[in-house]
Amino acid sequence: MEAAGIGRGSELQLRRDIRGDAIHWLDRESLAQRRYLNAMGEVQQALNQALFLGLFEYEAHFAHYPVGAFYRKHLDSFRGRANRVVSTVGYLNPDWPVDGGGELVIYAPDDPAREVARVRPAAGTFACFLADSVPHEVLPTRLPRASIAGWFRRNASLGGRVDPAH
Repeated sequence: MEAAGIGRGSELQLRRDIRGDAIHWLDRESLAQRRYLNAMGEVQQALNQALFLGLFEYEAHFAHYPVGAFYRKHLDSFRGRANRVVSTVGYLNPDWPVDGGGELVIYAPDDPAREVARVRPAAGTFACFLADSVPHEVLPTRLPRASIAGWFRRNASLGGRVDPAH
């Protein structure tokens, strides 16, 4: 696991005042990863068939939040490169107590100050929302918190720039 940053490529920054988790990108190296990514492939197909989203691929990482870690309010789409369309979070924390903290707070797209949902990070819980328009944050955790965060992406290649690059 490595410290998570904000931004991408040359704009990547480690900002512990904004984000305090550590991540490891899923790479299909284990059976569990392959099963999860295959299941997300089925979700991708269903979203494309039902909503005509043109989703091209799925990227995901394990996220570990140590006690006290958080992620300030943000959108999941990179500025100037809106290829992340749908965000997902799957929680891996068995028996998560009500007072464990670490909730995902989702805000209204048209009023980022108005909270519309609070998701407790209990094992088996899955959240899914629009990456480029739904502000959200992770509240400080009182226990170590584990999840798989992922994004369904569309092909945003333009002007000779291949995006996604892989």
